[in-house]
Amino acid sequence: MSKVIAVAGKGGTGKTTVAALAVRHLVQAALTPVLAVDADPNSNLGESLGIDIGERTIGDMREDFFQAKGAVPAGMSKDVYFTMMLNRIMIEETGYDLLVMGRQEGPGCYCFINNILRHYSEELANNYKYLVVDNEAGMEHLSRRTTHAVDSLWLVTDHALRGLRAVRRINDLIDSLNLTIKNRGIVVNRAPAELDPAFLKEVEDIGLPIWASVPSDPALMDFDMSQRSLFEMDDDSPSVKAVSDLVVEHATF
Repeated sequence: MSKVIAVAGKGGTGKTTVAALAVRHLVQAALTPVLAVDADPNSNLGESLGIDIGERTIGDMREDFFQAKGAVPAGMSKDVYFTMMLNRIMIEETGYDLLVMGRQEGPGCYCFINNILRHYSEELANNYKYLVVDNEAGMEHLSRRTTHAVDSLWLVTDHALRGLRAVRRINDLIDSLNLTIKNRGIVVNRAPAELDPAFLKEVEDIGLPIWASVPSDPALMDFDMSQRSLFEMDDDSPSVKAVSDLVVEHATF
């Protein structure tokens, strides 16, 4: 069974960047194969990894399937057909694959499809050493329990109280749902050299440890503007080093 790293936090805090750098470290450390799951409807993880996903998302496939009123080729069951389609949208790269959830559900009943997806993802996990899941801000997939038990949950915030308060809400949600999270901690992205006392007081109130402070890194802006893969970043880049240390200390099993 694969080990699951889940990354969550308020939108705009850089959680997708952190997730992409985690995938980068695992691949370069030969902790492969890795499955990267973009569970955020904004679907930015592929861009950070230098991949054009096009319309290869579960959301696109699900809508097509629903609009076709569940029609499948003759002689093929719905679950076999749906599994075949899921395999088609899997994006294969060297050392890792990318599965993009895409847009949220529209009107209509998706119970059958979601049950297949849950079963498929459970079977899929057996083929990978690591899963890295970039969750949306609302933690929809965790709240619906459509993801696996999480070995390491990274709650990402920037150096702002709004980001920390989102972390608190996510942490409370997890506790209320009794989800299986083996370890969890806070990751401060775009962190200054010294964290503000008010920020640290809020962290203390939440009751979770700060696992990593990822410093501001001008190279990330350059890579974003030029739409380059974060795999191409220098190994000694501050953000790369910080996330690599985070993986080693809190997500290498």
